[in-house]
Amino acid sequence: MDDLAGFLRTRRSRVDPAGVGIPVDSRRRVEGLRREEVAHLSGVSVDYYVRLEQGRATQPSEQVLDALARVLGLDETERGHLDRLARQPRHRAKAPSGRLRPELLRVLDLVSGAPALIMNHRLDVLAGNRLAELLFGRPLPGFNTARHIFLEEAERGLYADWETCTLDAVGHLRLAAGTYPADPRLASLIGELAIGSERFRRLWARADVSARTHGRKAYHHPLVGLLELHQENFALPDAPGTELLVLSAAPGTPTEDGLRLLGTLRTDEEDAPVAPGDRRPRTSTDVG
Repeated sequence: MDDLAGFLRTRRSRVDPAGVGIPVDSRRRVEGLRREEVAHLSGVSVDYYVRLEQGRATQPSEQVLDALARVLGLDETERGHLDRLARQPRHRAKAPSGRLRPELLRVLDLVSGAPALIMNHRLDVLAGNRLAELLFGRPLPGFNTARHIFLEEAERGLYADWETCTLDAVGHLRLAAGTYPADPRLASLIGELAIGSERFRRLWARADVSARTHGRKAYHHPLVGLLELHQENFALPDAPGTELLVLSAAPGTPTEDGLRLLGTLRTDEEDAPVAPGDRRPRTSTDVG
């Protein structure tokens, strides 16, 4: 799904030669740095760097990775991704099971004033509280946000910043592919998105990685209007690759009023007649 050679090629194509002290003129046809330039600036032989980009050199040292990261201008997230790609043959992280502790699900339902959901590395929603279901207009266990963003054309209008959401989703999945390269369900999802979305294919080819921990998320809800929310991501220590996401509104804003109004609505599940003792929970511990 991802490889060291491809990542190095995309990163060097984005480095401004003038920014690293290399003179450029109108005859230069290479986008970014040449291989020999990366090798020279990193202090490694041209032959060794060429073998890295061809996938023929394995297990580069920490010093070599540090030097490459410096020359290619990698941020902290990209540097970690580079290290994981370089170490893949020795260690392949096992994909998380997706099972959630009942105590965690109780905490999720205690978040009553903001949409909250638990998501895995594939962007599958494992569980969500009532407001999260009302925000997305559907039961959440088994719902995949990347599939929703890229493949469900009728739902695109929900995302006020759709293009930004696509960048975040691809960056997250690229990072997951480097962390869990042997996850067949992740590979299947990426293939499905690549087949079904031209934008996904273009963004995936850029090989960008991102780890968003907080930021603005805006939605155009069909019933309550624009919701300008702040998303906080909380990593779950005993569930690698899994995060709790909480979408909150600033006090005294129209979005706070919108969330309050959203909370008065009813889900399809709540409207459906249910026999006593037969109500199904809104959360699941079995989504892998």
